[in-house]
Amino acid sequence: MKKHNFNAGPCILPQVALENTAKAVLDLDGIGLSLITISHRSKEFQAIIDETEALWMELLNIPAGYKVLFLGGGASTQFCMVPYNLMKTKAAYVETGVWAKKAAKEAKLFGKVEVIASSVDKNFTYYPKVTNIPTDADYLHITTNNTIYGTELREDLNSPIPLVADMSSDIMSRPVDVSKYALIYGGAQKNVGPAGVTFVIVKEDILGKVDRPIPSMLDYRTHVDKGSMYNTPPCFAIYTMREVLKWVKAQGGVKAMEKLAIERAKVIYDEIDRNKMFVGTVEPASRSRMNICFVMAEKYKDKEEAFLEFAKSQGMVGIKGHRDVGGFRASAYNALPMESAKALVACMQEFEKKNA
Repeated sequence: MKKHNFNAGPCILPQVALENTAKAVLDLDGIGLSLITISHRSKEFQAIIDETEALWMELLNIPAGYKVLFLGGGASTQFCMVPYNLMKTKAAYVETGVWAKKAAKEAKLFGKVEVIASSVDKNFTYYPKVTNIPTDADYLHITTNNTIYGTELREDLNSPIPLVADMSSDIMSRPVDVSKYALIYGGAQKNVGPAGVTFVIVKEDILGKVDRPIPSMLDYRTHVDKGSMYNTPPCFAIYTMREVLKWVKAQGGVKAMEKLAIERAKVIYDEIDRNKMFVGTVEPASRSRMNICFVMAEKYKDKEEAFLEFAKSQGMVGIKGHRDVGGFRASAYNALPMESAKALVACMQEFEKKNA
């Protein structure tokens, strides 16, 4: 039976990236050594990390003055690295879900946090308007896509202060005007690679402005100066990231990814809105293209487990909603083929015929 991978992360990756990584684990480019046993100081790995950075610069049209870093620790470590490096006294945060709240919590260790917009009043089922940005704050932090609740901001904000964005789960799914951001970060495992590597796109001239001493590993300048090689980087994950980005480029880049994301999401959302057994949980204007969340209609609440079992029998993987919200979640990342989106729709239609 064909499996349709809707996992929220680690997530589906392009088959060619998996195949090339598997070959490299056994023998990297015919050198007689495995990818996971070569020195990160070798010319072979230096070429890999250089090409990976070049692909980031090209695909997102990153302007001069920015550096792309490949770090460990996941996006969660960035929750503290951002304020450690950028906050002098105060920062503004937009509260749109679990990860945004965790980011704000860490920032409070370094100064005042002002939550300037929040969707907590409706259980994070919409993306709030971001207005009245305080000009006395050191930066504004947003989470562009919320994997748990399924909301997304698909526009680049104009901010009078440095803008920082957690783009863990929607990076490379649409064009981004990087020049509007001071820093963009995210865990790769939501869209651009396997777990284990974190990407950071940082504008170099925002660094070095705080007075506090920063531990070397938590100082962005350390990693900028050493080209992400201050310590041993996550070599395996960086290699796979390179292969994923090569695939994105071959498909036509981020504009092509956006077109596919719009088409995939429409297929699934149209069925959610049509099917009498299911209800979308997010206000239409805020619906994520990456994480499509829905629940059983009130009349059919007792059918939730039955649907999960039926979907599993039809090859659907990873559609159970996050434990904090329940229901269902279909994550439709870049590498998810339209075939899988249509298979989920067919599954929902078949379940409706048998149970409604």
